[in-house]
Amino acid sequence: MSNKASDNLHRLIKSLSKAEKRYFKVFSSRHVIGDKNNYQVLFDAIDKQDEYDEPALMKKFKNKSLIHRFSISKNRLYAAILKSLDSFHSNSSSEAQLHRQLHWVEILYQKSLYDQGLKQLHSAKKLAEKHEKYTILAEIAKWEKLLIEKDNYESLDAKGIQDLHRQDIVLSHHMSTYNELWNIKSHIFLMLYTQGKVRSEDELKKYLSIMDGLAAGVNSGKASSENIYLLNHIYSAYHFGLGEYPECYPYLLKNLKLIESKPHLFDEEPNIYLSVLTNAIYVGMRLNKWDESQKYLDKLRKLPLKLQGRVNEDLEIRMFTIIKSTELTLYTQSGLFEEGLKIIPEIEEGLFKYEDHISSVRKAHFFFNIAVIYFGLEKYHEALKWINQLLNNVEIDKSRDIHCMAQILNMVIHLELGNKSLLPFALRSAQRFLETRKKVYRFETIMLQFINEVLKKREKPNTDLYHELSEKLLELKTDAFERRVYEYFDFLAWAKSKTNQSLFKDEIGK
Repeated sequence: MSNKASDNLHRLIKSLSKAEKRYFKVFSSRHVIGDKNNYQVLFDAIDKQDEYDEPALMKKFKNKSLIHRFSISKNRLYAAILKSLDSFHSNSSSEAQLHRQLHWVEILYQKSLYDQGLKQLHSAKKLAEKHEKYTILAEIAKWEKLLIEKDNYESLDAKGIQDLHRQDIVLSHHMSTYNELWNIKSHIFLMLYTQGKVRSEDELKKYLSIMDGLAAGVNSGKASSENIYLLNHIYSAYHFGLGEYPECYPYLLKNLKLIESKPHLFDEEPNIYLSVLTNAIYVGMRLNKWDESQKYLDKLRKLPLKLQGRVNEDLEIRMFTIIKSTELTLYTQSGLFEEGLKIIPEIEEGLFKYEDHISSVRKAHFFFNIAVIYFGLEKYHEALKWINQLLNNVEIDKSRDIHCMAQILNMVIHLELGNKSLLPFALRSAQRFLETRKKVYRFETIMLQFINEVLKKREKPNTDLYHELSEKLLELKTDAFERRVYEYFDFLAWAKSKTNQSLFKDEIGK
């Protein structure tokens, strides 16, 4: 068992905004012990530490009474901070307001002030219905029943009881539907995040079996906005995983329309709008809807200004990763490598700042797309540096699909650099990786055979070899499972550029 002191209190204090810290000082001043406020003294000492150092605190407070029961002092400070945050954010969201009102109802009920409790309950119910908070509406329904029971049903007749029962059925339906949809959505996204898009019949069968659950598990009836959103989300993710972008795009647009038409339901969850906008941009790009993608990218860029004052660290990190990765993808897919180069310093700064908070999958996509930007600008040494970042520093199990593409691109970069002596090592590395995946697709086979042919030749590969590669890669464009490799890097455009002795960026999209 570890004896290392917990840094939970330090992390909580460091997460506070300046306004939250000021409020805590006022809040804690109500709990003065003698002529010294131990909460504030300990709070300030911990706040000054960049890294939590408990021995230093013990030394600092060795003559203070709080040191004798230090773990208790820390726990009390932790609880005091949470109480101050609860008070500070009491009206920060509709849900926070509703929980506060329900607590008032409980207090009034305990004091037998039933008429006042009922008034608060009616107010809470209107707010909950407006924001479609069904779990809270279920709690409100419980209190309605308690208030009815306390007067021996004098305020209710048989029709009223039946109305309450119908209300319970509706609430139960909304909540059970949400649970079913969330379960299905999560299974789809787990596959997307860990395996990437469908590239085999077996993977397709898994997707289809998940969608069978949608048909069997979701009841019919009038759906809540949240469940409509989830249903559209599931279908868009399903078609996205299959690479069926024409079918995916309308569901994304439906959700954008839903969110923008009912801002009071979604404003408190900006991550939802952030994700839908990002997906609409990406899928729009795949469908060559460049104007629409640019329109949605402009909305995405303006989002931080709209959310000013409501951005916590987690949302700040998400906005950085999503906005910048989307911009980068737009530039790599369209061949605008010079534009992509302009935002790389900002991305590098963000990667350094948020290094411990960005997922392996996000890092892998950043590294890969930055490598593509440099490759497109014929800065091959820089491209190799970023591909090595991906291959050496990102967990394979969490990014297997892009890791595979990185192995192939690594060989292409060595070829461009004339590193023929290093190609055999890169080839063996790619082969070992593909063996661990236990599935080699036609694309990987074609590229490995091509590199083998290159290694057999003493001189530089001629245009005939690249022309043959182009012909083989062109066939994959019509294969539903194989064409997805072009979403990472346009290997066909590269092969054609070598055949035609043209620039790689000039062959993209042809």
